[in-house]
Amino acid sequence: MRQRFLLATLVAAIAGVGMIDSSLHGDEGMWLYSNAPKEYLKKKYGFEPSDAWLDHLRQASVRFNSGGSGSFVSANGLVMTNHHVGADDLQKLSDEKNDYLKKGFHAKTLADEKSCKGLELNVLLKIEDVTAKVRGAVKEGTVASEAAAARRKIIAEIEKGTADEAKGIRADVVTLYAGGAYHLYTFKKYTDIRLVFAPEQQIAFFGGDPDNFEYPRFDLDMCFFRVYEDGKPAKIEHYLKWSPAGSKEGELVFVSGHPGRTNRQFTVDELKYLRDVQYPNQLARLNRMEVLFGSWADRSEENRRRVKDDLFGVQNSRKARIGGLGGLLDPKLMGRKIEDEKRLKEFIAKQGYADAAKAFATIEQAEKLKTKLARDMNMLENMHGFASASYPIAKMLLRASEELPKPSGERLREFGDARLGSLKFQLFSDEPIYEDLDTLKLAESLTYLANSYGADNQLVKKLLAGKSPKERAFELINGTKVRDVEFRKKLFDGGKAAVDAAKDPLIELARAIDAEARAVRKQFENGVEEPKNQAAAAIAAARFALDGTKTYPDATFTLRLAFGTVKGFSENGQQVAPFTNFEGLYKRSKEHNNQTPFDLPARWEERKSKLDLSTPFNFVCTADIIGGNSGSPVVNKNGEVVGLIFDGNLQSLVLDFMFDDEVARAVSVDSRAMIEALRKVYDAGGLADELDGKKATR
Repeated sequence: MRQRFLLATLVAAIAGVGMIDSSLHGDEGMWLYSNAPKEYLKKKYGFEPSDAWLDHLRQASVRFNSGGSGSFVSANGLVMTNHHVGADDLQKLSDEKNDYLKKGFHAKTLADEKSCKGLELNVLLKIEDVTAKVRGAVKEGTVASEAAAARRKIIAEIEKGTADEAKGIRADVVTLYAGGAYHLYTFKKYTDIRLVFAPEQQIAFFGGDPDNFEYPRFDLDMCFFRVYEDGKPAKIEHYLKWSPAGSKEGELVFVSGHPGRTNRQFTVDELKYLRDVQYPNQLARLNRMEVLFGSWADRSEENRRRVKDDLFGVQNSRKARIGGLGGLLDPKLMGRKIEDEKRLKEFIAKQGYADAAKAFATIEQAEKLKTKLARDMNMLENMHGFASASYPIAKMLLRASEELPKPSGERLREFGDARLGSLKFQLFSDEPIYEDLDTLKLAESLTYLANSYGADNQLVKKLLAGKSPKERAFELINGTKVRDVEFRKKLFDGGKAAVDAAKDPLIELARAIDAEARAVRKQFENGVEEPKNQAAAAIAAARFALDGTKTYPDATFTLRLAFGTVKGFSENGQQVAPFTNFEGLYKRSKEHNNQTPFDLPARWEERKSKLDLSTPFNFVCTADIIGGNSGSPVVNKNGEVVGLIFDGNLQSLVLDFMFDDEVARAVSVDSRAMIEALRKVYDAGGLADELDGKKATR
């Protein structure tokens, strides 16, 4: 009973607004909009954001379903994000004649704006606490498998009761504080998205992999889209106005975005799993893929165009994982985590919180089971053994035929009624899938699977069907019809009878492992996720009792508010200034003889004399961000855009586990650089006018 009282108190506290807990560090926090740290901001900075200020920033913020953040920046549906967030869409719109990643894109009129394929944007309209409903559906003492099923059912019912596909309303129940709270997030969903502007990737990602996660930086990592409704630019009430003055050193700034995932509340055992199992395995896979994609890209320019976005994603993930692993191998970081957990355990023992005391052992056992299940879960259910664009479609069609006849609450969560609209939108997108690249990916992943299980493994033999991975991949990709959108629609609408009758080789491959994949997923959900969720909720309640309510939950790719100051840092005994400028861009290129990846697009060389080289280009601040924040607007106290988040420095890669603003920094494109480049390099004065508010639309 005492533990249930603690959880109830935690839930009630989450709805409150208060000071930041003293155990946090500096301007730490990825804060819920429903629990913004108003008092702290008022006390430290003399600024207290009003509810109207917060509501405006919330509704101006945008989430990209492809994984990233953005914001409305005009009344006519103009959306700002990073070039690397939009890169996948640039790739989909490109062809052999038009490489928009390489050459950039500029729609001079509305008629020139290009419709994107499978891109969905979400705007958070409302947050509702549904913790009582979700927790009330699980009776005390219920075994893990039944508890997971009951929770899944009530969540599906809550989401279904709110979602409205006809009105473009999406509903997601979000788990917070490790199960200490459940919030219903209601979104406005936009699916008619059109590309407006993108610079060349070479200037958006100037310095390439060598400069990635480094600072100083010189990147114009920006991209603009427009949201349409009923065939016309959407009329947007809440959009961010532009700051022509930008920011200055020491200024308070805010970041509104969608951090993907943090693990700051993980126990030491969970962190050890990441350190010893997950990250090393991920790095091994990423290294294989980087070599594969790099070698294939070198064979022809068309290959390079097709695989460029994939290669960038792999290189970016590889560098991020190296940084994260380095943090976990740092005795100082782990020492802080061990000491923090020791302090919490001593408090739990002193207070007699029995459930919390058992929770650490529960998580330890769950992590051991997770280690045993990791290979099967990753290879079969997470599709590491079948990496390609075609296989997930085949698996989706197979699963849909089996899941959709069930009541919504009994299906796998991704097939719930509230999610069907977005699922079909993605499934029926006509984005290009290149047969040769898909064959390459599938052959490599089948090889990876065979190496992981052993060539004599019966499952491997069944999947390869007496052929080499390369031969089998060619046979499957060449023989499948799932790349045909009309074929997908026919099978999806026809249900199980149509899917079974199709005898599509890739669907049959998915069927061949589906029983094993479902089994390991069920074991993982019931033996790892559910026990960990219950244990983590008990620990969260105890942590609340020790440190108070004035904290924030781990990131969940839902909207959060962060803040900090524009501030440089010290590295290797040298002070790094917070701002770079255009002059520094040209200097860095010259230092490397304008050679790849420090070469400049031709128009940047041609227009150099037109630019004010003292214009601030990139800057750093202490705001608390992580992957997923890419594309987040940086605003001042007036809610005006002063920058655009696109990266963190190397020292920020440990923010997944703990916050430290001594040297960790968020990196942004300066608002002044964006306008200067649009007007003087790209002749995009109409777009600049729309941002400046000088013209409603072009």
